[in-house]
Amino acid sequence: MRRIHVGNALSAFGLGFTVPYLYVYVAQVRGLGAVTAGLVLAVFAVAALVVLPFAGRAIVRRGPLPVLLTALVTAAIGALSLGLAGNATAVLLSAAALGAGQAVMQPALATMIVDVSTAETRSRAFATQFFLQNLGLGVGGLIGGHLVDTTRVSSFTLLFAIEAAMFLLLVAVMATVRMPRAPRIGAAPAQSAKGSWKQLLGNRAMVQLCVLGFVLFFACYGQFESGLSAYGVEAAGISTSALGTALAANTAMIVVAQFAVLKFVERRRRSRVIAAVGLIWAVAWVAAGYAGLGHGSQEMATAAFVATYALFGLGEAMLSPTVAPLVADLAPEGMAGQYNSAFALVKQLALAVGPAVGGPMGAALHAPYIVTFLLFSLGITYLALRLGRQLTAVQDQPASVRSRVVAQGNAPAEGPAPARV
Repeated sequence: MRRIHVGNALSAFGLGFTVPYLYVYVAQVRGLGAVTAGLVLAVFAVAALVVLPFAGRAIVRRGPLPVLLTALVTAAIGALSLGLAGNATAVLLSAAALGAGQAVMQPALATMIVDVSTAETRSRAFATQFFLQNLGLGVGGLIGGHLVDTTRVSSFTLLFAIEAAMFLLLVAVMATVRMPRAPRIGAAPAQSAKGSWKQLLGNRAMVQLCVLGFVLFFACYGQFESGLSAYGVEAAGISTSALGTALAANTAMIVVAQFAVLKFVERRRRSRVIAAVGLIWAVAWVAAGYAGLGHGSQEMATAAFVATYALFGLGEAMLSPTVAPLVADLAPEGMAGQYNSAFALVKQLALAVGPAVGGPMGAALHAPYIVTFLLFSLGITYLALRLGRQLTAVQDQPASVRSRVVAQGNAPAEGPAPARV
């Protein structure tokens, strides 16, 4: 588990070096223009959508570790090629390789966490993963910002080389991991790719969780660097430095609050925790509405806008030990990779649609933008409570079930097997 967490931190650190500066690199440093830079960002999303349906099946059949190593080598090649690419075709092909590798890393690492954790440690394991990802992204972005120079292509080549080196270092770390034996599904006709997807779609709780996940990522993550930032600049008059402060407040809230909220979250029903996040984010959108539509001073508007990002961070800290373990608990034995990949696919869809919808609205339709995403946040609360009716007691609140077993003395030696967690 420690090596997996080191892997999460290294991959996030490498991505933090380049992601914030990708648009500037393609459009200005390489001189390929805004259209090509926009296509590069689109290619990241398209590559993820193409590979994720196959990644889940590969994880189920081969195990998460070989899939992760393949994804890391692919991402390293893409990163290094991107730093050396001098024309639009090379940039787009490199971005496709980097995007595909990066997308597959997520469900592979999540499945590895599932395989080496227990019901008692899973929430904390995913909380630690999220904490290290944000810390790695923040530190990588901070260091990368001091290394780049828009007048020198070589400075960006160095950034992408460092990112590739991080992925290859992670290959070396992960290659030493010895995973426990986990059930794998062979190539029997009954377990075809079509059949596994049919089985997943027949799980009503998982389908409802995917719908809820789409709304979560669409209404929050999909707005961070598109609609909400455009709204802040256009409606609230937020400066670029204040926008950076807001993003820093989001990361700081996650780093500070992650483990503070963990014990609170572990003792509550998961569906109720997600519902509470919807209410917290609704308050965040009200604060954003005040920042851009209120009649206070510029200082008050800036404070409200920074508070919006901080409240989003609090909600994210509550979700990280809740949603990912729930996906794992809904998966039948041996199918965690398929379920993790399906949820990652939903996430990528939301992250692709969110900016496309929120960006224009945030820039031009200020009041409708706030009202729309306020309603989406309240929709999260409704969908979470509705999902709770589909979950078993073990899936919704595993801690309380374990507590009742301990209170009764011990579990029976014989009889029906307990529900899988």
